[in-house]
Amino acid sequence: MSRIGRLPVDIPGGVQVELTGSNVRVKGPKGELQRVFSPIIGIKLENNQLVITRNSEDPAERALHGTTRAVLANMVHGVSTGFQVVLEVEGVGYRAEMEGKNLALYVGYSHPVKMEPPAGISFETDAKTRQIKVMGFDKEQVGQVAANIRKVRPPEPYHGKGLRYLGERVRRKAGKAGKGAK
Repeated sequence: MSRIGRLPVDIPGGVQVELTGSNVRVKGPKGELQRVFSPIIGIKLENNQLVITRNSEDPAERALHGTTRAVLANMVHGVSTGFQVVLEVEGVGYRAEMEGKNLALYVGYSHPVKMEPPAGISFETDAKTRQIKVMGFDKEQVGQVAANIRKVRPPEPYHGKGLRYLGERVRRKAGKAGKGAK
């Protein structure tokens, strides 16, 4: 039995879960998420907890067991407290600013790169710490939007300039050796 899959998902107060076969709808203070899961995995609501079960030891079922539980836990956590990814802006003259609800990135191009947040996502910038926060209730969407922002100017290995995740280590390379003695 999957060690992750056998753990029940606790449902906090203020979160409602509706099960219709393999269709799960989770509604909370931050938003509402809906997803259709594989019908070979059983999902039950017992004692204010979601319990995930499987019928056999088939490798396909075993693979889906823990994944289904993790996705359900992320849905419940997202609608109750939300998710956040922090990016750092590194480089001389590089900065990020808010223009209304849109994000404007000044990262060495001849023009600012403007990004509009999709529904359910919000941006926040801090000029002092040079950070961009991507916040939302759908973990998958928050991670994808953060990856799209990072893709505008990924960190380069020679000077370390660019957009990177908070705490990300960039492997630095040595530059040219220059003119040396022969």
